[in-house]
Parts: sequence; C-alpha cells; structure tokens
Amino acid sequence: MTNDDAQQPAPGRGLVLSALARAEWKVFTRPAPKSAKAQMKFLLTRAKGSTKALAERLGVSRRTVERYRAGSLTTPQKRLKAALVEETESEWQPQVRAQVCEQASTISGMMVDVTAFFGFVGKGSSDDGRERSITTDISPTYAKQILELQAAGATEEGLHPLVAEAITESYFTEWGTRAVGALAAFLTRARSEGP
Repeated sequence: MTNDDAQQPAPGRGLVLSALARAEWKVFTRPAPKSAKAQMKFLLTRAKGSTKALAERLGVSRRTVERYRAGSLTTPQKRLKAALVEETESEWQPQVRAQVCEQASTISGMMVDVTAFFGFVGKGSSDDGRERSITTDISPTYAKQILELQAAGATEEGLHPLVAEAITESYFTEWGTRAVGALAAFLTRARSEGP
C-alpha cells in the first residue's frame, strides 16, 4: 500500500478540497495517525486532554472518547470515522502546513491537477463544455486567494469560480498570450450509470 493509498480524503469532500488535502499530505514529514485509538489520542492532546471538548467536537459522548482512548472500542461507525479523519487531518502538523501555504502564497504558487467538466463563455462547438484533465501551475496570487478562502471555511462550490479563473489564466490563456477573453467555469452535469 502506498502513502497515497493509506491517506485518502475524508468522505464528503469535493474535487477542490480533496486536491488541497492531497497537496498537504505530500509535504507532511510524518504520516497522520490512522487507527481510531491513535487519532483519538492525538486529538485529545490538541484538545489539551479535555474529553468533554473533544466529544462535543466529534458529536459523541465523553464515554465514547474514553473508550476509544483506552482501546476498548476500535472500529468507529461511519460518521465517527469520517469525523476522526477530518479532524485529525485539520490538526496535523500545523507548522509544516503554514510554511507550505506561505511559500505557495508568496513565491512558488501551486500546481493544479484536476479532471473536471469545463464550459466556456461563448457559442460554437469549440466552446462547448467537456471533461478535461488539466495539470497547470497557478500564480502565487491565486494560490493565496484560494488558501485564504479555504481557511475561512469556503465550500467546494465557493472555491470553483476562483479555481476556474486561475486555470483560465494559466492554462487556457497562457497568462494572457492567447485566447484573450476566455473564461472557463466548472459545470455540473448529470451522469447516468448503467447500459
């Protein structure tokens, strides 16, 4: 099992938030705790040992927190498992995360690797929306705005316009050297399963 297989984004995250989480995992110096017991112990240290505070944060009873810490419970239900993964990821190595965000916001920007359904302003067959796999660098200016929105608790849909604008600038218009005036946007479309 590779490191990428071991640490998958928490269920419920969208395309952009998952990509940001994967980017963070690549810079961590140690893997985040994976077992429920280890995650609970880690989160208790972040909550300064307060089982009450951690229980409220996870939406469970204090006794449940104590049982996982002691190891008498080992397999959390789906909702608690997702909460443990999400909370652990959000608290893991804050100094490393801050350094990387600072560098991306001021010096290096960041690499975007996304497969999404993009549509364009305009008419005609070349402007029709379609699914594209895009890997491109985005500028530190856009990286800073995206990271600030994420830190402020922006939703997946709230990040789409800014990410699409950043991709438009770097990929579709190549920093203003071609297709001037093009504007990409994430589009939703229904997918049907079956024959």
